[in-house]
Amino acid sequence: MKKEIIHFTKNAFWFSVFALAFYIVAICLLGEILPSKWTKNLIYNSGGAGHSLNRFEEVKNVKNVDILFLGSSHTYRGFDNRVFYNNDLTSFNLGSLAQTPIQTEVLLNRYLNQLNPTITIYEVYPIAFTIDGIESSMDLISNDQNDFASLKMATNYNHIKIYNSLIFSSYRQFFFQKHKKQGEIIIGNDRYIPGGFVEKIKSNFKPKSSKTQELVFKKKQLATFQKNIESLEKSGTKVYLVQAPITSDYYNSFSNLSEFDSLINSYGEYSNFNKMIELTDSLHFFDAHHLNQKGVEIFNKKLLEVIPFKKE
Repeated sequence: MKKEIIHFTKNAFWFSVFALAFYIVAICLLGEILPSKWTKNLIYNSGGAGHSLNRFEEVKNVKNVDILFLGSSHTYRGFDNRVFYNNDLTSFNLGSLAQTPIQTEVLLNRYLNQLNPTITIYEVYPIAFTIDGIESSMDLISNDQNDFASLKMATNYNHIKIYNSLIFSSYRQFFFQKHKKQGEIIIGNDRYIPGGFVEKIKSNFKPKSSKTQELVFKKKQLATFQKNIESLEKSGTKVYLVQAPITSDYYNSFSNLSEFDSLINSYGEYSNFNKMIELTDSLHFFDAHHLNQKGVEIFNKKLLEVIPFKKE
């Protein structure tokens, strides 16, 4: 009986090894051969909707900045490095598509010590605390280096799409890294600006009403957010939490934003710029929750007045 159990265990082990190896090879082949519309559980978006490839390639050569920007698409579309450069401040925008605190944690582990910011502006978009972050994980895996932090993130999610993305992206990284180049500077109406900002070249937004909704915050995102704040403060950077402007109609659609303000305010110095500047939905936004260039410049000017950026 004992020999049978040992024999079964060995067979099960080797079968598992073979099955895993076969699965990995199959994912790599399917990713190379089949069009993306046929591989719904394998998402590999090299380049990224928000110029992620450009941003993550550029950051590898940046050190010691005055300001680090963190957060979702409202970060890389909301903080224009040129405005701060014109005020004698160096910066890097490490925002990414639908970035939640879980993806922020990965980026901080990779780049915080290297960037060594004096000040960190951590953009807090309410929705980022209500979603899992699967989309953002796949964007990060597809466009940045993959390491143990990527594996840890994948196992924490335990989601088939993230596993498949990690397998295929790691394969591409290992075999084709030397061919990896930054993407196009202009994609559609988006222009990549050195430092991580994405400028909307043309915008035409017609405001429309939004349905009332209630924010339900995920405990895991809030716990990771707390860890991120602690990591930043431990590094010596001064942290400011900022909610970037969204259209008034969309902003008013949330039934419990006062709860969100109170919650975020408990984590540190917090400014909600929806309450601090007056913008027009049809003139200063290109969709319901992203500023166009006119809106960005007004927002950034106000940010420079509110946050003490002056060098010692």
